[in-house]
Amino acid sequence: MDSDDKVAVHPARATLTLLLFASLCAPTIASPPWSEPIATAPLAIPVAARTCKQVSSCEEAVRLWCGGYRRADGDGDGIPCENVCRTKEEVDRIRAAIGC
Repeated sequence: MDSDDKVAVHPARATLTLLLFASLCAPTIASPPWSEPIATAPLAIPVAARTCKQVSSCEEAVRLWCGGYRRADGDGDGIPCENVCRTKEEVDRIRAAIGC
């Protein structure tokens, strides 16, 4: 075959080849986010603790709050989940310890 010779490729075959190649190069899908902790360590908390009613300690409440659950401090006084956290000082001590 000379360098001037052309090879005809059927368009459907070219498309199929391109799609196959693209699927092999695509990144794999990670596990669903609900199977992982809400945030990465050191703020990781179990997914089960999604509301203040479900936390059992002030540290867990602070981790939930620092992880993005803004409703934990509904009155804006800096104390999340007042059913388990009693004082701002306690919350501040926990925040300093976990780096929040």
